[in-house]
Amino acid sequence: MHKKQSIVIIGPAYPLRGGGMSTFNERLANQFLQENHPTTIFTFSLQYPNFLFPGTSQYSTEAAPKGLNIEVCINSINPFNWIKIGNKIKALQPDIVIVRYWLPFMAPCLGTILRCIKKNKHTKIICIADNIIPHEQKFIDKPFTKYFIKPVDAFVTMSEKVLNDLRLFTQKKATQVLHPLYDNFGEAVSKKEAQKFIGINETKHTILFFGFIRHYKGLDILLHAIKIIKEKNPNFYNKLQVVLAGEYYEDEKKYTTLITDNKIEDAIITKTKFITDSEVKYYFCAADVVIQPYRNATQSGVTPLAYHFNTPMIVTNVGALASNVPHGKVGLVCEPTAESIASAIETIFDLNYNTLIQNIQQEKQKYSWQVFTNTILHL
Repeated sequence: MHKKQSIVIIGPAYPLRGGGMSTFNERLANQFLQENHPTTIFTFSLQYPNFLFPGTSQYSTEAAPKGLNIEVCINSINPFNWIKIGNKIKALQPDIVIVRYWLPFMAPCLGTILRCIKKNKHTKIICIADNIIPHEQKFIDKPFTKYFIKPVDAFVTMSEKVLNDLRLFTQKKATQVLHPLYDNFGEAVSKKEAQKFIGINETKHTILFFGFIRHYKGLDILLHAIKIIKEKNPNFYNKLQVVLAGEYYEDEKKYTTLITDNKIEDAIITKTKFITDSEVKYYFCAADVVIQPYRNATQSGVTPLAYHFNTPMIVTNVGALASNVPHGKVGLVCEPTAESIASAIETIFDLNYNTLIQNIQQEKQKYSWQVFTNTILHL
């Protein structure tokens, strides 16, 4: 049992709808509170200037999470604000500050806040690093990341790739831990109820592509794979529907054109909008399989969601995806090519579905929030 620590989490949270990261930070805060560690989240009043934000809105339409102390105060582009907030947290003298790092754009803001906090000679700073080297790289990445890393005492990563990337910058204390399960999206519903909610055919094999649509996530590769299935195995294709659930974070025309050119409109169901927290369970419960056809990846927040809702997965052999999805046990691992993905889609429906579900229930015991908080407290 750890002695009581006062904790500040710096990163996206309500009212921002930062997808997995906001959900993660709020769930982590809840876990610390359950373990009797007083916890406050400091989140952004301005996270991205609008010209840098690719989605439709940065703000949630959901109700505020209950029981959390969230201060909405950090302006990512105002240096005077960084110093003000840094000094405010410094004066609070928390035992631990946990800071999320996912994008070099945030480094000047977060690095400056952390330097102010360090001056109290008391607070330990631990970074949860989602990415060290971003998916889409720019020349400013290295100097910005170096600036951020300097005041951090220790790091937690959720994939070996991020840990290896971190070692290119620093030899400070760091540990890898599994991304815990998202268990805060409500209980599972029946497949029938979920499919009715989304409005999809209940007799077809349902594959779910879930999350923000960006180049590295390989949706275009998946669309080519569906075309291959149509040409090689038309009977199977006629039993297939692919639900695309998530908001475009790049030009959607590239994808809509691919769907039309490949003549696969009848197999694709587009729900290309931001999926609110209260809707998530319907998408995962409606799906027979969740697919992540990523070109490259670190870890993924989609995998723990699939585990939580007991949905088998197809993932590509990139980043930590394969190590989190034992091949043939809870799903299939394939290569990030259209041919390999097409083959995996056909193969997974030949596996014993009940055995996959039993294996998922067993495997997901490893993904505990308490393991995650213990890791941070040990560091």
